[in-house]
Amino acid sequence: MSAGVEGAIGALYPFLGTRPTDVDAVLAEVAQSTAAKAAEIVALRESLVAAHGQQLVACARRCSAAFRAGGTLFAFGNGGSSTDAQDITQLFLHPPAVARPLPAISLADDVALITALSNDVGFEVVFARQLAAFGRAGDIAVGLSTSGGSNNVLRAFEEASRRGMITIGLAGYDGGRMAESEFVDHLFVVPSASVHRVQEAQTTVYHVLWELTQQALADEL
Repeated sequence: MSAGVEGAIGALYPFLGTRPTDVDAVLAEVAQSTAAKAAEIVALRESLVAAHGQQLVACARRCSAAFRAGGTLFAFGNGGSSTDAQDITQLFLHPPAVARPLPAISLADDVALITALSNDVGFEVVFARQLAAFGRAGDIAVGLSTSGGSNNVLRAFEEASRRGMITIGLAGYDGGRMAESEFVDHLFVVPSASVHRVQEAQTTVYHVLWELTQQALADEL
């Protein structure tokens, strides 16, 4: 292992090294690290209640009205956020048996379409072009970006806003360029510089949004 690689691993996981170590000490450090990370994400998730609680309720009511009118939810993001976009659509479209299924599409699913647009036009339009083709006024666009600065996510919001769609953004850090955009109706920022913590907390945010939307559709919100 090169010194650079070893140093990078050591920065993330200081208890993993090439030198002989005390196993009991390593296990204790792993346990301490795990407990610290768990406490951090619990505290972060709890802080989101105060920061976004009222806006989540307002957003859920708009989403429920959109679904009642025949709207569809479109979710999109890059990398780990594309996986979260797929999770969002799975949650809305195929919820637990007691919940109402709602129309939802992940724009990160069609590899042929994404690679074609990336090759022929540009990666920055892979989501915007799909919304231009499928999005209608009253539909819902949910974009995820841990940095808040993904160009293709921002371009998609611009296209969605132009078409009269409800736009919902999930970002980390301080919101990045997403926080500066005039095309995002509802923005939920997870105030952390850790990509891991951001994505974990974003999962909580969109699950709460889904649950509140279900309550609103049942006239319980």
